[in-house]
Amino acid sequence: MILTKLFFEQDSSKVAAKLLGKNIFHKHNGNWLSAQIIETESYYLREKGSHASLGKTKSREALFMPPGTIYMYYARGADSFNISCKGIGNAVLIKSAIPSKNSFNYNMIEIMKKNNPKPDGQLRESMFLCSGQTLVCKALGITVSDWNKKEFDQKRFFIADNMYTPNQIIQTTRLGIPIGRDEHLLQRFIDLKYVKYCTKNPLTMRIPPQYKILK
Repeated sequence: MILTKLFFEQDSSKVAAKLLGKNIFHKHNGNWLSAQIIETESYYLREKGSHASLGKTKSREALFMPPGTIYMYYARGADSFNISCKGIGNAVLIKSAIPSKNSFNYNMIEIMKKNNPKPDGQLRESMFLCSGQTLVCKALGITVSDWNKKEFDQKRFFIADNMYTPNQIIQTTRLGIPIGRDEHLLQRFIDLKYVKYCTKNPLTMRIPPQYKILK
């Protein structure tokens, strides 16, 4: 079942948790590519870690548009994918994923590997193709120029429910939030089953961040 705008008409943290297990589908160069979301982060206008807290600009306009609007920006020079949620300036960042089992394309993994090689040109392992917010976009061919400030399109780009729900979710602090910008907030959500494929595993960090397990 394809998610509609109504799905995103909810609190950002609720959307972030509910997106775990959902599948992103993107048609790239005529090929359907797909990944299952395993990690997300929620953001609010009111907190200092969000882009929206810096004010409305042309590049951040999507954050102030209706729920379900795609917001994309460049993170360290690479594409990053977010969706606006209920409330002005609120959104969810798609942080990491794994290649979907429910693919329309039997060549999908090979295409995603070519889209997203390692810096040295070697191919990535399949389960680590989308282990980071920019890697998700590279592997699936999702770009700022194509999708920022756009709505999802059932013929080209959408998120669908494959009837999988995580048994346990890790709720922890977000990554890359500067000190003094609400870095302590537990607004990062990870499917515990796939935690070793997320951006950075909070359970194995030398200095573990604050976290809790949701059931």
